[in-house]
Amino acid sequence: MYIIMLGAPGSGKGTIGRELVKKYDLSYFSTGDIFRDEIEKNTELGIEVNKYLSEGSLVPDEITIKIVEEKLKSMDKILLDGFPRTIKQAEKLDEFLQENGKSITAVINLNIPDKDVITRTSHRVICSNKNCGASFNTMFMPPKKDGICDICGSKLIKRKDDKPETIKDRLVQYHKNTQPLIDYYKKEGLLDTIDIDIYSNKTKEETAENAGKLIEKKINSYK
Repeated sequence: MYIIMLGAPGSGKGTIGRELVKKYDLSYFSTGDIFRDEIEKNTELGIEVNKYLSEGSLVPDEITIKIVEEKLKSMDKILLDGFPRTIKQAEKLDEFLQENGKSITAVINLNIPDKDVITRTSHRVICSNKNCGASFNTMFMPPKKDGICDICGSKLIKRKDDKPETIKDRLVQYHKNTQPLIDYYKKEGLLDTIDIDIYSNKTKEETAENAGKLIEKKINSYK
């Protein structure tokens, strides 16, 4: 099973994705997490990737595709968060899966207005424990104890790329490079869209449940 999460930065892909991972016993694959890990380790790849991310730009396809294909060789039953982000990446993913006798099960697109993305991300904090990766929002979904993760008790931190000015740049890149994927997967009959209202009372579990129903509908259509 290969599930793809689409949506602008700050749309909730990671939060909803992790709920789906638990529900379907999937491996969670996030290019963002991989990139940040390389940056923290100050590897050659991390230095190169940080150059693009700090400017609010997308990491070049050649770098991203190489990393993803290497990781996917040893993984199955996956939820992909942050990949593909361009048509070229989508085409390369299709080629890789076909060569390995696999296919995409469903594509879930989280639709959210840009202004709400900026509001949400400017209040986002994440768990510093990489094995946990829980995400909270000091405005909409605060932790029970200020600055402490509800799940594992580790310190909560703010990502450098969640600054409003950086988010605005990332949104420009998203609309230019990533949004065409919506049409790409719609033509393939794989896309389902969920509208996100950050001011509603709907929980992440409820949104994940809706996404799960769409995924199950796709799975049943193959039977």
